[in-house]
Amino acid sequence: GTKRQAAGPIQEAAEACGMPYVNERWLGGTLTNYRTIRSRLKRLEELEALRDCGEMGTYSKKLQATLMRELNKIYRNLNGIREMNRIPEALVVVDPKKEHNCVHEARLAGSKVVALIDTDSDPDTIDLPIPGNDDSIRSIRLILDYLVDAIKNNSVKKPEKPADKPSDEPKPIPSIQ
Repeated sequence: GTKRQAAGPIQEAAEACGMPYVNERWLGGTLTNYRTIRSRLKRLEELEALRDCGEMGTYSKKLQATLMRELNKIYRNLNGIREMNRIPEALVVVDPKKEHNCVHEARLAGSKVVALIDTDSDPDTIDLPIPGNDDSIRSIRLILDYLVDAIKNNSVKKPEKPADKPSDEPKPIPSIQ
């Protein structure tokens, strides 16, 4: 959810259940060219290491400013998917019309798409459309809260084991001794 109304609730919901998220800008190839995205994440770690150990202070002010600008940009775009180590099986999208690149990539990668969808979007491109207002912060937060609760409680219904059926065979008569 990269629209302004969804950015905050998306980040809060994803962090609450420990899932990766994108709330600034969907980078093309995030799912279909994940190797390149991983290289950018390694660059982010390198820049953070430079900043944290103080080595960046030995560079000129201009180079420091350039490196900090690069660090901020990569951090803003990729921090949410930093812990993602494989392509997700499912994505939750707010407003698939605005996030059409994300939906298209998910379909190419074989991921399922769950989307909060308004009347202005096509539900045929979505695996599990959730009808609702995708422009209201309150409705976005409401739907995301339900999804977070479902993930936290692992409320996915697992198939129950079949109950022991009474057999047609007669039970043996206990012997008295």
